[in-house]
Amino acid sequence: MKILIVEDDAITMEFVRKGLQESGYNVECAADGEQGLSLARHGRFDAAIIDIMIPKIDGLTMIERLRAEGSNTPFLILSAKRTVDDRILGFKKGGDDYLTKPFSFSELLVRLQALLRRSSYAGNQNRLSIGDLTIDIFTRKVKRAGKEIELQPREFSLLEYFMRNPGITLSKTLLLENIWGYRFDTHTNVVDVLVHRLRNKIDRGFGRELIRTVRGMGYMIKDDKD
Repeated sequence: MKILIVEDDAITMEFVRKGLQESGYNVECAADGEQGLSLARHGRFDAAIIDIMIPKIDGLTMIERLRAEGSNTPFLILSAKRTVDDRILGFKKGGDDYLTKPFSFSELLVRLQALLRRSSYAGNQNRLSIGDLTIDIFTRKVKRAGKEIELQPREFSLLEYFMRNPGITLSKTLLLENIWGYRFDTHTNVVDVLVHRLRNKIDRGFGRELIRTVRGMGYMIKDDKD
């Protein structure tokens, strides 16, 4: 899942970014409201964590504009403002949850997961399947033909991205951007290495291959029976 963090305090941003990436999320960051607004408008984020007091465009104005434009992204407001009136205003502007500073990462994580769960239940997207392969986004359980498969966080992120785009050829550049957050060609083979590892867990021993190589273009997940 892809999360946007809009936070001008570099220490807090790095603290949250590192924690979310270690939990298997793909994270993009912005240090002010203008950059955050641009990323939110042009990226596809499953949720955003937004500080209120940020430069150029404050967090509440940013959320208000995105809601007016039709965004249904779940917004978790992060703020040092802690009065009841502050929290009420945050919800009125379009926030979905409100966490005051200082905070523990474990609380931020469970609040974010609750937002994502409610959002996915509304869209019925918590479970993805193709052929006899099924993943649960929230329990992070993967099963093929009824057998549970254990994946590392990055492997799960890659499989989730494949399964959200079945039958579509995904280039290495696209995978680098969406799984690693790279916005340039790094000339690395990390995509090939991770796809190879995932194939060994998902396809080996199950009779038919789901992850395909599209020569010269990238990879896709597809079931011949579909």
